[in-house]
Amino acid sequence: MRVLVTGAAGFIGYHVAGRLAERGDEVVGLDNLNDYYDVRLKEARLAQLQAQANFEFLRLDLTDRAGMRELFASRRFDRVVHLAAQAGVRYSIENPQAYVDSNVDGTLQVLEGCRHTGVEHLVYASTSSVYGANRRMPFSVHHSVDHPLSLYAATKKANELMAHTYAHLYQLPVTGLRFFTVYGPWGRPDMALFSFTRRILAGEPIDVYNYGRHRRDFTYIDDISEGVVRALDRIAVPDPAWDPEQPDPATSAAPYRLYNIGNSQPIDLERYIAALEDCLGRKAERRLLPMQPGDVPDTWADVSELERDVGYRPATPVEDGIRRFVDWYREYYGQGGAPD
Repeated sequence: MRVLVTGAAGFIGYHVAGRLAERGDEVVGLDNLNDYYDVRLKEARLAQLQAQANFEFLRLDLTDRAGMRELFASRRFDRVVHLAAQAGVRYSIENPQAYVDSNVDGTLQVLEGCRHTGVEHLVYASTSSVYGANRRMPFSVHHSVDHPLSLYAATKKANELMAHTYAHLYQLPVTGLRFFTVYGPWGRPDMALFSFTRRILAGEPIDVYNYGRHRRDFTYIDDISEGVVRALDRIAVPDPAWDPEQPDPATSAAPYRLYNIGNSQPIDLERYIAALEDCLGRKAERRLLPMQPGDVPDTWADVSELERDVGYRPATPVEDGIRRFVDWYREYYGQGGAPD
């Protein structure tokens, strides 16, 4: 297949694009290489991808409407994996406009490209953050998500609504994946594992929010990328049992599906940090802080639908996943482990 992967220089996009290219798909990776975090890391990911003959990179911003129209019209993609987004809960409090531009307007351009060129399946990234104030565990795609706690979450909820509209109006098959906390090699520097590793190796204290009383559904990147590809291969279809008098948020009379994609085994943050300490051979000095605005204390994914429909079964213990990350980190930055 010819597949477009947006956000291909990003953490998840890099792994998904690589997996698709390895199995023989013709992959076009799109990214604008913005400086939200170290561009050199994004370029290093791309260098790995560009070593594969069936991967092509295009630098393009999602909000470049003319460029996006030309891309879709000229390439005629079979399927699209839309992972590009302005990420980060906390940054959305500081710079909300960036989230509307990238996540709302950018997603609209992807939807328009798909509907005008007959793309047979669009898989797009949502987030566990959409569950917001909901505290009913485990989080299920059948639950209401009408109380987001950050603009980041609100833009991702908007993406789900926009996708359903296109599925209904234009019969565009769309599948949304709500990612839970993803970690592993080539990860994002703004995420906890990366930050903790850098600080511990530098002898600096780590910031532990909610006084360490978080639980997260930490999910290893290889499990995530496998699930994304499996979802891409299963084209969304209308649910014949969907009842408009008792509407299920996860399905529709349109070709639309929503899934959680996580580990389904929440891990205490203290266990996560202890596993990292073991791998690094150093103890962390903890600076205990209150929970941050827009954050939630716990996440826990019900992935039963994704398991049933595509055979998704995350299999990486958190201790193994952290060790693989630390091995990559030391190799990438050197044994000192300090980005310059």
